[in-house]
Amino acid sequence: MQGGLGSIIMLVLMFVLFYFLLIRPQHKRQKAVSQMQSELAKGDKVITIGGLHGFIDAIEEGKVIIKCGDGSRLTYDRNAIREIVKTEV
Repeated sequence: MQGGLGSIIMLVLMFVLFYFLLIRPQHKRQKAVSQMQSELAKGDKVITIGGLHGFIDAIEEGKVIIKCGDGSRLTYDRNAIREIVKTEV
């Protein structure tokens, strides 16, 4: 009986450790990315998940139109934006 209780306690401790080291940080990152994507604005310099650098030219409901360096305008899903690049003034 004593060995069974010890293994259950170890299993619970392993789950708690797994939660705090893997699951919780992933949820925080996912929440931060979702918030960043919802706060996109026209004129923001962005990088897509594919590595495209450009400026947001227009925002539609689920899509973003990005103006590239050569003047072309490309349409991406809002979820394809990886990060907003902070421009130093």
